[in-house]
Formats: sequence, C-alpha cells, structure tokens
Amino acid sequence: MAGDLDTAPLVGRTGTMATLRSALHDDLGPGQTGAVFLTGESGVGKTRLLTEVAEQLRQTGAVVLTGACLDIGDASPLHPVRQALRRLDAEQAEARTTAAIRAVLQVFDEETPGPDGAGALLERVAQGLHLVAGGRPLVLVLDDLQWVDRSTRQLILYLLAGLGDLQLSVLAAIRAESLRGAHPLRRVLTELRRLRSVRVIDLLPLDRSATDELAAAVVGEPLPPEAADQLWQRSGGNPFVVEELARDRRDGRDGLSDTLREVFLDRVDALPQSAHAVVHAVAVGVEPVGHWLLAQVVRLPEEELLDAVREAVAHRLLVGADDGYRLRHRLVAEVLAHELLPAERAALHRRYAEALTAVPAELHQARLAHHWRHAGEPARALPAAMAAAREAERLHGYAEAHRHWSAALTLATEPAAVTPDGVLPEPVAVDRAELLSHTAEAAHHSGEHARALTLLEELADDPSGPPVCALRIRRARYLAAAGRSAPAEQEYRLVLTSPDCTSQERCAAAARLAELLLHLGRYAEAGDQAREALALAADVPGTASEVVMASAALGFSEAFLEDPAAGLAVMRQALETAESSGRPEDVACAYLHLAELLTGPLNILEEGVVVARRGADRVAELGLGRTWETRLLAVATNGLFRVGQWAEAEKVVAAALRHRPSGADAVELLLARCRLSVGYGDVEASDRDLEAVATVLAGGGARHVLPMLILRAGLAMWQGRHDLARQAVQRGLTESRSDDVIVLATLAWHGLRAEAEAAAGRTIAVDPNAVRRLRAAVDRVTGKSANAGAPVRYVAEGFLALCHAELSRLDDGRGDPALWERSAAEWDRRNHPYPAAYSRLRQAEALLASRSRLATAGDLLREAYAVAQSLGAVPLTAEIRTIASRARVTVDAAPAPAPVPRQRVATPAGTAVDELATLTAREREVLAAVAEGLTNREIGQRLFISERTIGVHVSHIFDKLQVRTRVQASAIFLRNGAE
Repeated sequence: MAGDLDTAPLVGRTGTMATLRSALHDDLGPGQTGAVFLTGESGVGKTRLLTEVAEQLRQTGAVVLTGACLDIGDASPLHPVRQALRRLDAEQAEARTTAAIRAVLQVFDEETPGPDGAGALLERVAQGLHLVAGGRPLVLVLDDLQWVDRSTRQLILYLLAGLGDLQLSVLAAIRAESLRGAHPLRRVLTELRRLRSVRVIDLLPLDRSATDELAAAVVGEPLPPEAADQLWQRSGGNPFVVEELARDRRDGRDGLSDTLREVFLDRVDALPQSAHAVVHAVAVGVEPVGHWLLAQVVRLPEEELLDAVREAVAHRLLVGADDGYRLRHRLVAEVLAHELLPAERAALHRRYAEALTAVPAELHQARLAHHWRHAGEPARALPAAMAAAREAERLHGYAEAHRHWSAALTLATEPAAVTPDGVLPEPVAVDRAELLSHTAEAAHHSGEHARALTLLEELADDPSGPPVCALRIRRARYLAAAGRSAPAEQEYRLVLTSPDCTSQERCAAAARLAELLLHLGRYAEAGDQAREALALAADVPGTASEVVMASAALGFSEAFLEDPAAGLAVMRQALETAESSGRPEDVACAYLHLAELLTGPLNILEEGVVVARRGADRVAELGLGRTWETRLLAVATNGLFRVGQWAEAEKVVAAALRHRPSGADAVELLLARCRLSVGYGDVEASDRDLEAVATVLAGGGARHVLPMLILRAGLAMWQGRHDLARQAVQRGLTESRSDDVIVLATLAWHGLRAEAEAAAGRTIAVDPNAVRRLRAAVDRVTGKSANAGAPVRYVAEGFLALCHAELSRLDDGRGDPALWERSAAEWDRRNHPYPAAYSRLRQAEALLASRSRLATAGDLLREAYAVAQSLGAVPLTAEIRTIASRARVTVDAAPAPAPVPRQRVATPAGTAVDELATLTAREREVLAAVAEGLTNREIGQRLFISERTIGVHVSHIFDKLQVRTRVQASAIFLRNGAE
C-alpha cells in the first residue's frame, strides 16, 4: 500500500532507521554479508523506510540496487534484480560500472534457470554483481518480497551464505498479512533467523505521539484534541491511513475516501468465508469482544472458529488479547457498516443481546442496551440503559451516565420494530419526568450545562415534575455553572422570599447563594448569606451539603475581611466535613475555596498550588474531571503564574483543557491561559481566549468580568492601544460591585499605567476624568484594605505601590525612582517576579530621564532583562531592550541574578541549561528566523526551502520545545542567548 508519502515527513522511525543502518553498514566488515527483513501490515511505512535507508547508504558510498517483486509467480525469474540493475544502469555515468551491469543483464537474457542450471546461473550472477560493486559495499533493496519468485529467493540465499565473495547487504520488505499458511517465504525466514547476520524486524504502527505529529504535518497545524482522538482510533497508527484521513480533513472532505474504502474492502474480501464472518461480527460488536461471546454470535464449531480468528489476525485485521478481540483499525467497522444488509446487521445485534441476556452481569448493561436498540427492540434496551446509567453514577462516571440517560430518554419515545416472529413488542411504561431529571443532573455534572438547562425546561413543562422551588434551585445551579451568574442570583433570591418554599429549600438556596456571591467577589454579602444558611441548617435535618458550602463561604469571607487564621480554620473544617460525607460536589467545593483563598488574598502561593493540584486529583477520582477539576487546575495555573513558573503553568492548563470544559469552568481556564498568553505577548491567542470568554459571560459577575477587562487592558497596552486599555479599565470601574480590593487594585494599576504610557508615548491625550476616577479607586482600595485581614492588606499594598509609582509618572512625566524602587522591593518580598521586573524597568527609566545614577540604571535594566527572559515575557523583554538601546546599555552580558523559581529539569549547580539542545542545526536556523518575526514564506526564501518544509520544521520545533506559539518559541530562543 503506497501513498504520496514524500509529501509528509517521516516520523516515529528514528530508532528503526538507526537499527537498519547499523545492521546493513556499520556492523559489516569487508567480505561480510548481512540482511534485514522488514515485516509489517500494508501501509505501515515499509516502502518509505526502504527508500530513506537506501538513500543514506548510497551517500556512504555503497552501490545500492533497488527493485520490487511482482505478483506474477515464477513467470519472470529474477525480475526484481533485473529491474534494480536497469535502474542503476540508467543512473550510472561510469563506463566500467555500466559495462558490468550490462554484462549481468546479458547473462539473464542468455540463460534461464532450471532444475539443473540454477547453480551455474547463480554463480555467474554473483560474479557479475561483484564486478558491479567494484570493491564497494553492495546493498540489494527489495520491496514486496512476499511475491518473490523462486530464482530470486535462491539468489538471496546463495549470496547471504557468503558464496558470492562480496560485501553484501540485503534489505527487504514483506507484507505480514501475506505470510500465512504454507507460504514458501515463511520457511526461508525461519531458516535465516538462525544466522546472526540476519534480522527480521516487525515494523509496528506509530504510537499516539507520532500519529499526532504526522497528522499535524499533513494538515498544517495540530489537530484539536477531539479530532486527534478520533483519528488515532480510526487509524490505529497506520501511517498511510493517518495521511489519508489527515488529507481529507485538510481538504474539507467528509466521509471515508474511496481509496481507504477499497483498500480495506480488498483486505476483508481476501479472507476465507469463516474469517470474513468473524470480522463482520467483531465490527458490529462492542470491543473487546470476548471469545465466548463471539462463539455465540458467529455459531461456528470451535476448531473452525479458532482457524477463522487466526486468519483474521494473520491478515492484520483483528488483534487478540486476554479480554477479547478488537479491530486493528476502527476504520474497518466504518467500511463494513455499508456492506451488511440492514436485516443482517439487526440479526447480529440480536445474537449479541441474547447472548448477553443469558449472562447476568451489571457490567454488560451498557452493551445490552446498545445491542437491543440496534436489533430494533427499544423496549428491551430501555431498562438496560437505565441500569447502566445508575451504575455509572454509582462509580462517579457522570459523562457515561449522561450518555446512558440520554439514550434512555431517546429509547422511551422510539417505536419498536417487529420481531423476527412477527410480533410487535409491548411498550415499557416509564416515568418521563424521572428520565428528564436524571439526564439533566448528569449533564450538569459532566459539564454539559446548556443541555442541562434545556432538559430542565422540558421538566418544568411536565405535570409530574418536581415542585417550583426545587426547580428554581436546580435552574440557579445550572445557570451559575454556565457562567450566567445574574439570573442564577435572581433564582436563589426568589426561593428565599417565596412563602411556598420549605425550610430545607430555603437553606439550600441560602448556602448556594453564599457560594455564588463568593465567586462574584462580594465577600461581605457571602458571609451574611452563609450565616443565614447555617442558622437554617441547624433546624433542618439532612443538610450536610449545605453546611459544607456555607462553611466554606463563611471561612473565605472571614479570612478576607476579618481574621485570616479563623477563616482558614473554618475552611479546613469544611473540607474535613466534606470528606466525611463523601459527596463529590461537597469535596470539590471545599477544595476549590481553600485553594482560591491560599493562592489569592492570603498569598500563600506554594501551599495554594499544592492544595489545588491535590484537590484536582481528588475530584477527578470522584468523576468531576470536566467541571471541578478544571477549575482547580485553573487556580493552580494562576498560582504558578504569580510565582514565575510559567512553563509549569502552561503544562497544567494544557492538561485541564483536554477535558474540553464548558460554561464557567471553561471561563476560569481560558482566563488562566490568557494570563499566560498576555505575559508571553501572544496577541492572537490572547484575543481568541478573551473573545471566547466574552461570549460565555453574557450576564456574568465581577469574578469573571473584571479579570477579563484587566487582561484586555494589559494586552491593549502591549499593542500600543492605550485608548482600548482605558475603555476596558473604565468599564470595570463602572461595573464593579466586588469587595475584592486586590482585583480592584489590579484594575486601578492597569488604568494608571495606560494613562502614563499614553502620555509618555504621546499616542492619546491623558483623560483627566479617567485619572480622577482612578485616583478615587486607589483611595477606595487604601481605605478598604486598611480594614481587611493582614494578608489581604499585604497583597493590596503591593498593587498600591505600583499605583503610586504610576501616578508619579503622570505627575511629572518622568516618574519617581524611589517609588519604583519601593514597588520592586514589595514584589520581591511577595515572590512575584513579573511586577518586580516591571518596577525595575520603570525605576531605570526614571533614573535615565533624570540623568542620575546611570550605572545603577544599567544594573536595573540588566536584572529586569534577565528575569523577563527567564519567564519568556517577550513584550517586557522587548521594551527593556528598547530602553537599554537608547541608553547604550548592554543587557545580554549581564551576570545571572538570583534564579527565579521555575519547575524545570533539575541541573547541577552552576550548569546552564541549553533548552535548544534538542534542535538540529537546520531547526536552529529556522527558529532564529522565527524570532526575527519572519513568516514561513520569508524563511523559505532566505534558506532556499519550500514553505511547506518550513512548516514541518516549525512543527518539530514546537514539539521539541513543548510550546504552542511562535512567540513562546522565540522567547526560549532569546532566553538561551541565541543570536
């Protein structure tokens, strides 16, 4: 199976290439022979490897003969050798070699091997090849050796036995699925394996990483996680299939290409009838299909069944394991889906269902529902689907539970088909309201918030649904999870004020409203609401969950506004209570608020990150990976960002995004990733994330809106759009109802910085009204933080130091070096390297403007530059370079400052880490051009390489450096002092 392989890079075969070169060249001495027989399924890349290795050996000075066998039996003796010699003759310019080649070809024309003359012919051919080699190593490369004729087979054995008196290597490829039964090559390979100079290598499909790399190279960009998963499952790592599927995606083709369809149909059609039936049965089943189950479905005698399975495995269509049989490529199921008649397919599903029904086991319920449904009997599928959903919920598998409840909801309204005996089954009586309720809750827990709300609306219209107050509480929960905090708050307050709601319902609403207010940054209100909830809970039994939520909200409120130690103690007790109850959502809630408090207001960053990651692992065990785990990982990402561990933060956020979260969970994660992108200066990625957040946040609260506006302002400033930064900050000041003085102080700093930089750059005029509002915000933060807990006041004072320093820039146009020095010291004490580096930049700028302490200014620039480089903060690095250039200060030669904490590979003290060590020389050239800001086309023109090849190099660079953007790759290049 050959494709247009030269258009895609060779990936995942570095080790195999080295092994082949060693066996065929490096380990052979004069007069020695060696051989490698490469086996593998069609499309696994044997021909490509033969081509690549042949070219490498040719460059070492070897004479390489390449030919391919034909499926014509012995009709054309020694065909691949003839073909190889003719090709070499066409390529050679050396008269002596050409004469030797033609002499061997003449031997072929004059003599035909027979039972008696074979030995003489082989000897003359071997002598001729000796002359062709001319004292150089000779390599015979043969493709499709499964079709080898008897004479070529004899020649290979003759030469490998050392009877040809020349240094010879043989490299041959064999389709593994062809070596079955009494194939003559099987016996030959068995004998050759005994020789130490002969190796038989089974070329396996690509692993997941290499599959993703190949697909990305063909498409031109990495595939989204869901698409990458699907391609991996369909292709099984077969390079030919991977390339075909990737090309279809790149070119926008839907469905399965005719090429792939015909390739797999040919392989299935080549099977004996019994093996054909086995493959069809496994394709219809749910993998893995156990042997006992397959026997019930195909109904063959045991010996015949085993033979059929062996044939399917030998043809590389099935894979056998202890737990049953699987298709090697799920693509086969897609191909065969159109080859069975509907009645045949329904009959197979019925056999599966009947066999599973006879074996009572809870783990078979999902399969049972699947097969009864496709057999046309939804009434028998429905109970199984419901049982599977309940079992999934018991195991905290909420995504699976959602799928099963959704299937049950569909089955409840699906008409039954007539059974084979002509009877129409009786419909099963089912409570639709119960199905809607279970499906909505499972959707909420699995992160499908929009679907949960839609199902809840259906439930509200059902006369047998839950009471109004219970529906309001559920709707508020789903709205809050979807990021729609304003209507969620309204729903909770309606429950609290309604005389028709029970004490238990008001307790639940109060506890959940306290949690929501906490998320909105309204800590004083959250504390009051939490106290109300706890008071209600004291008189209502069975409110453990409400106590956990209210305690967590109260502890956070007290820690922020009053007594940090007491608040922390309340929150830790809430976590213990949640763990004792064992309810997943309670445990998740307690972990989240504790981690947020530690990494936020209390600034106990290291412990906060540990708690967040420990909590993420815990809630993942409880089945809340897509929702609460992603939010906890977002908290960990923010903590790592603040302490300067940006590379580690990137890994955490990338791992969380694999869950594909939605609603408020997605917002938390996108904001965390955007914070990194803004720091890196990745404008495109930042814009994309901020647009996604704005779309989700219709009606959202200050908890998300203010961070979004702060990031918009920061990004706009790096773009020189100070007017946009001003708009974002002023909108935040207008909309803010948050008690979070730290967020408000951050917003004020961004606003003052935008006005100061606009004035310095003369891009827009300073807005006196905007500055007046910002001064008022600074005064408000100063007043509120004075009454807050000491840790909150400690963090707020750091941002206030930045605000006062920015005001000095506005007041005199230069800035007060002493205020910037104080700001740098404040952030050093808090272990926040980024604002500390920024403060040193401004301190140096102020000193240079006043023409005082110029040497100190140079030292400050060098120190700030080293920190910015270590973080990968490209925009900050660029601004430091610009100011240093104006002052004629060299920043690159600075001695390294005290290392910023970063989670990188540990190295011995004093040893510099070369992050570019994994790159080839060509990749370093490409990366240098990327760091200059050149496009792929411009780089190609400079290096005389095609634009497509540059794209492949860039993809490899991203993989090796573990980055996802050109800006991040450029940052690593600059950080390593490359020029």
